[in-house]
Amino acid sequence: MEIDPTEVVNFDDEEETTATSKEKSRNQLNSYVAITVAMLATFMGICQVKGDNIVQQMQQAQADKIDYWAWYQARNIREEIANATVVQLQLQANSQPPAARSTYQKQIAAFQQVARSQNQKKEELREKAENEQKKYDKLNVHDDQFDLSDAFASIAIALFALTSLLQKRWLFGVAMIPTAFGVFMGFAGLFAWDIHPQELTKLISQTPPKTEAELKLTSNYSSARSQF
Repeated sequence: MEIDPTEVVNFDDEEETTATSKEKSRNQLNSYVAITVAMLATFMGICQVKGDNIVQQMQQAQADKIDYWAWYQARNIREEIANATVVQLQLQANSQPPAARSTYQKQIAAFQQVARSQNQKKEELREKAENEQKKYDKLNVHDDQFDLSDAFASIAIALFALTSLLQKRWLFGVAMIPTAFGVFMGFAGLFAWDIHPQELTKLISQTPPKTEAELKLTSNYSSARSQF
């Protein structure tokens, strides 16, 4: 049996063409993965900077709120002392002769003015503290958005790594799903969109339940604070 040299050449050419096609497809998929990961990593870096700034603003708002409540309690104590002094002076004035009561009335009026002043300043501090809490809550929404963006972007990068390793194009499509959501939440944080997936946020930032001692301590603190 004779072998046709042209058939051998054609067979080799087909194998070479198939190998070249596979290599080209592999390189193309790797290029898509590399470009997408590079862009996603750059976007994550931008979101990280903005997220860190938001965390700093949250810390400042929390510190200001604590300071305002501390001053609120101090003003409240001063007001209570002034009111108690007024009552004491009024009782003393009733037992004094009419000629001496005018002096007591002047002191009573002075302490009443102090009480009114402390009450006004106290309410201003309360309003400032509540505004800082609202500011903190608003910033916390955007911080959660960046957390979600970072989480889904990390998942996407892991899937892109598997895509490059296994050379599965369908896996690239799967990786684009968390990529799209991560980018969307990143833009929501950057442009302060009012979007806050409650369930996802709870899932990521869920804290362990408090112990009985912690719950008792929190209850005692709330009761003490309500007295002011």
